[in-house]
Amino acid sequence: MASAVFQGTSALALDAKGRITVPVRHRDLLVALSEGRLTLTKHPEGFLLVFPRPAWEAFRDKLLGMSMAADGWRRIFLGSATDVEIDGASRVLVSPELREAAGLTRDVLLIGNGHRLELWDKQRHAEHEAKVIAQGLPAEIGALVF
Repeated sequence: MASAVFQGTSALALDAKGRITVPVRHRDLLVALSEGRLTLTKHPEGFLLVFPRPAWEAFRDKLLGMSMAADGWRRIFLGSATDVEIDGASRVLVSPELREAAGLTRDVLLIGNGHRLELWDKQRHAEHEAKVIAQGLPAEIGALVF
């Protein structure tokens, strides 16, 4: 699991039932890591986190070990978590509650971000990315050799 890294962006479309088709480049790794079992949960920045089940379980265990001071954040992550599976047509159903929380419309982006994926509304992601770029490079990134 530690060597598995998700990267790249896939432009997708939610179908009428709120499903996305998982791209092959991510699907093969997700099936290998978790037999296609995933957990989706909301992120406070307005997108959905998509974890292979073992990565979710490790994250969940860390949340459960935190003090009561983290109870509000634990509630956000655990309270919105939904277990799903990649179906025979390579689709994942995104619940109406999670679609609403992330403002997902028809056009979405599935973005690899290390040991997890992120599911963004395309327009919301463009706005977020513009804000990040406007802040300039943090010193930690600027110190990398390009």
